[in-house]
Amino acid sequence: MERKFIFLISLYTFLLFLMPINTFADSRTQLEFKNIASDPASGLNYARIRSPIDAIFQNYKEQSIANPPTPYTFAGFIDTPEKSRGAPGIAVLDVDNDGDLDIYVTNGPGVANSLFKNQLNDSAVLTFIDTGNSSGANATHQDSTGVCFGDIDNDGDQDLYVLGRSEANRLLINQGNGNFVEKLNAGGASGGTLGHTSCSMGDIDGDGLLDIAVANSFDWTSREAIFVELFAFNDHNQLFRNKGNHQFEDVSQSSGMLDLKFATNDGAASITWGIGMVDYDLDGDTDIIHTDDQAALTSHKEIDPSTGLPGVDRGYIRVLQNNGMGHFTDVTPMVGTNTPGQWMGITFADFNCDGNMDIFGTNMGSYASTALPIPVTPEDAASRWFLGRSDGTFDDPGIGQLNANPFGWGPSALDYDNDGDTDIVYFGSLDAAGPVITADNPGALLTNENCSAQFTRNATALNDVNHHRRNVQGSAVGDINNDGFVDILSVSASDYPEPIPLMLYPVQYASAFDDTAFFQPIFAETGPGEFTWLEYEQIDGSLTVQISSADNGNHWIKVKTVGSKGLVTDGKVNRDGIGAVVSFTPHLGRATLKPIVGGSSHGSQDELIANFGLGKARYGTIDVLWPGGTRNRLYHARQGKLHVQPEIPCSYDANWPSLRQYMRCVNNSLASLLGANIINQHNVAKLRISALRAYVESRHFFTFK
Repeated sequence: MERKFIFLISLYTFLLFLMPINTFADSRTQLEFKNIASDPASGLNYARIRSPIDAIFQNYKEQSIANPPTPYTFAGFIDTPEKSRGAPGIAVLDVDNDGDLDIYVTNGPGVANSLFKNQLNDSAVLTFIDTGNSSGANATHQDSTGVCFGDIDNDGDQDLYVLGRSEANRLLINQGNGNFVEKLNAGGASGGTLGHTSCSMGDIDGDGLLDIAVANSFDWTSREAIFVELFAFNDHNQLFRNKGNHQFEDVSQSSGMLDLKFATNDGAASITWGIGMVDYDLDGDTDIIHTDDQAALTSHKEIDPSTGLPGVDRGYIRVLQNNGMGHFTDVTPMVGTNTPGQWMGITFADFNCDGNMDIFGTNMGSYASTALPIPVTPEDAASRWFLGRSDGTFDDPGIGQLNANPFGWGPSALDYDNDGDTDIVYFGSLDAAGPVITADNPGALLTNENCSAQFTRNATALNDVNHHRRNVQGSAVGDINNDGFVDILSVSASDYPEPIPLMLYPVQYASAFDDTAFFQPIFAETGPGEFTWLEYEQIDGSLTVQISSADNGNHWIKVKTVGSKGLVTDGKVNRDGIGAVVSFTPHLGRATLKPIVGGSSHGSQDELIANFGLGKARYGTIDVLWPGGTRNRLYHARQGKLHVQPEIPCSYDANWPSLRQYMRCVNNSLASLLGANIINQHNVAKLRISALRAYVESRHFFTFK
């Protein structure tokens, strides 16, 4: 029997060599992005209204020009709300399972959140219909901030979890057709009245159900948490364990999530803006990583002028390691992500193609750090990448030839040019509700140079939109028009029209960002520490959906992970496959990783389908590490296709008594997946032969190149 299988796989591999490989590429290599949301015909008619707390800042502005005036001072700055216009988030998902991606965008109280349903499969033109109200996903009375999604009940559709600014979060259960019913009290995951910023879903205890982690900051009605009482007003983060049947329990304390042992004020809560649940050390369980803000607290690198002693760190990229059963340990300094910073958002990938998970975190930016009353060096303020090592630790290599970079909230890792390595895009503007607004981020698109993790700025691809005039909060990526090239979306809390001027920061770093490092003056100084409003008015925030020109000739594949909990005997993984780590190796190319993450960026979530570029290759190999440690592999995945990769709970590298028993497990699993309509008969044949080949190669019987 085993000889027969090995003969068949050898024949299969030989036939692959007979297939031609087309290496032709279009001579045009520079991709461009076009914002379809600027066209009313697109149906993307979004405007983010201001949050009610903006009235506090408006009062300060008007008083500064009243007769007699009351100048705006640092005391007023402290009492001015943070994110006074709000903090909208964005999610890219297929709510109605029709094969194209829809867009969910949060809004302020009194206006419905938008659910833009994609009409691509019903029309040759890319258009949308806003079904926020009609679908039940409106959350009209909530001052909504971040959003994340996942199939929390494993019924085959994706549910929404929508955060509120200092108010309860909402759990919206998908009815299977893109219509939603709100679960009372969010099924126990409402989270109270904390300063909710970002969320992420993942399975912390291996029961096949998605749990929810929430990042919290503080009450945004003032800035005492940043400048006055640097720990007293912070809100702790939260973790809700899914008990099934749409019910959750708060395990924030019992899970160890709140036990931040290192470099905080006796474990006090920090200010957290971004969070992601990901298997960073590739051991088969879901860890938690969150981005904390050093804010105005002097770090240990500097002397605190008020005490004459070194400062205290709270602004780390925190790594909480899972023991496999849902209990977490803060290992931040041991793994090497304890670089102090104003960390805002986070994304994950393998930037140097070495098979390890890397991290990119957004930060204050080199330019803004020189203008705000915050004790941080331009170097420490730079957004940066941390490169994973095989032992689960990270190297901080600096930012290389970029020298400096702008402010950022939400990042995403993507191969925007489909050349086979992972690039980065991030957005953000700090409307500090003070003398200036940062306008230094034009949409930072960083191109990876041949899997080197050395990035250069693409200064032209996103120029269809003037992001300098947008206070972007949330951003996400996904292939909106199904052409195999990832598109880029962002949402702003407010926009800054003419005549608000753009002025260059008076610093230069020999950086590609120097010539676009703008700020916007909002007040004029009338005396020492006293300011008067310049009467520049912001307008409602906007949504941009920038579609790739997709014309550089590079090839692509997509991988949709499907967990088999409830479908296959011994299936362990949630239906979306959230928590899986997908590796793809193009023929004769280098492998890259993409984790399936249920929420990261900043208050936002990328699509769950993994998009990989092949360059000029025509096929490659997909390898999936599932939560729980099972590995599956698919050989000869052809370019230009969506490949459904189900969890087959028969790991090719496990210690099987015999090939016969392994293949019996595979065949039984494939039969169940076929019966559940997850795969078709053609998929069964490819997955079966790939499972056999993976078993053989993992034991070094043969290696097929």
